[in-house]
Amino acid sequence: MTPDDSAEYDPTLDAPGARGTAHPDPPDPHTPHPATPNPPGARGTARPATTHPHPTTDPSPDAPGARGTARPAPTHPHPTTPTQAPTERRLHPITPLRRAWAPIAVLVGWAVHDPDQAQQQLTRLTTTTLLIGLAVLIPAASLYGFLTWWYTHYAVTDTELRIRTGLLFRRTAHIRLERVQAIDVTQPLLARIAGVAKLKLDVIGTGKKDELAFLGAAEARALRAELLARAAGLAPETAHEVGEAPARQLLRVPPGVLAVALLLTGATWGTALAALVVPTLLWLATHNLWTVLATALPLLGAAGANSAGRFVGEYDWAVAESPDGLRIDHGLLDRTHETVPPGRVQTVRIVEPLLWRRRGWVRVELDVAGSSNSVLLPVAPRETAESLVARVLPGVSVPAPASLAGPPRRAGRCRPLWWRGYGLAVTDAVFAARYGLLRRSLALVPHAKVQSVRRTQGPWQRALRLADVHVDTGADKTVTARLRDADEAAHLLDAQAERSRTGRRDAPPDRWMT
Repeated sequence: MTPDDSAEYDPTLDAPGARGTAHPDPPDPHTPHPATPNPPGARGTARPATTHPHPTTDPSPDAPGARGTARPAPTHPHPTTPTQAPTERRLHPITPLRRAWAPIAVLVGWAVHDPDQAQQQLTRLTTTTLLIGLAVLIPAASLYGFLTWWYTHYAVTDTELRIRTGLLFRRTAHIRLERVQAIDVTQPLLARIAGVAKLKLDVIGTGKKDELAFLGAAEARALRAELLARAAGLAPETAHEVGEAPARQLLRVPPGVLAVALLLTGATWGTALAALVVPTLLWLATHNLWTVLATALPLLGAAGANSAGRFVGEYDWAVAESPDGLRIDHGLLDRTHETVPPGRVQTVRIVEPLLWRRRGWVRVELDVAGSSNSVLLPVAPRETAESLVARVLPGVSVPAPASLAGPPRRAGRCRPLWWRGYGLAVTDAVFAARYGLLRRSLALVPHAKVQSVRRTQGPWQRALRLADVHVDTGADKTVTARLRDADEAAHLLDAQAERSRTGRRDAPPDRWMT
């Protein structure tokens, strides 16, 4: 019994001589209570019904003779304990080193913006002035990094993630968990060496990701699991104990296959050829070395980004299946752990470059509402890719190329030669449109994800009785069935609007871990 409970305890019940087992019949409820104490001879066990609260000053419940099991029910409820505020946490202690570079980055940006002025200022500096400047700048940058880390907190509540930042101007971000699209864990190279990671959140209605940088690698994974569990509707007291959902690996892209696939990509050969031909022509025309270098270096950089850059970013690509979606891990230097959230995929594109067709390879790309996830599979055999698409879009089968209906032959007057790459197929589950002749791309849009349908006709299309049908998705992207017969397009417009309406009605709710 607590001290608060003793306020309801009446010591007279257990006074010496009181017989608590011989209670008489209860008094008539219509008979008023006497205002005076019981007259002599009255039995103390025949206590009237309680009409007034007991006094609040009672002896200790541990007094001799007190029987704590014989107290009546309290007449007034105890005061409710106020809800505890969420515990605020700080980022990893290594974070100030990242923030300390901000003042130095400002100076570097000024030097790049006005190189002539920066060069003039550097020539005026003496060794003593430079040392004094460094002696002031380094401690100031360190203090700035420490203070920004000190005033940055985050807390997890039952319904949201709160992030408080700002040294001079305070900012508090309230991220509601039901609005979260995806939660990714990324580790740049230096972060992997230091054992820390970034936690990035894709949220509906925001143009960029909110992030927590940096957290310990284990802490980032635990926080991600807790946020996903709370978003799935688990109780807050058990969400932090759930841990990361188990995953089963579906496939892994061998580095050798990825390297060959990148070498067989037209963009790689095109930029490499341009990097060789254009500087040569400029040298023959101008004989100016600086002009050649100013042109050749960007072209070589673009060629490297299309080959070496993609290889580094897509290295060791692995896809695993878990209750919270498909997990994607990739990266040679910067390791990224992404999640394709269930029910959020708006469009799936199966891309087939010209030089890949002989090997039967394809690339799978995604449009996810509010997310930057754009690649599901960099390269894989077509059968493997189609089985993976069936997991992203349950109940959807990829239409065979032979089942795609091409536009009428008169469409060649609008798009000579390229019209042969267009195709259309509408099944019970998806709206499928193909485009491209050298680099074919088949876009699959589930009917439930269609936001609007439009039909457009240009002057030349009206003359040829052709029309385009545009399907808009929730990812602000459009899939177009080009150069269809005008009557077919009119029928397709009405039929697709009805399919989209029934598809949204029958679609299951988009929830995590369900």
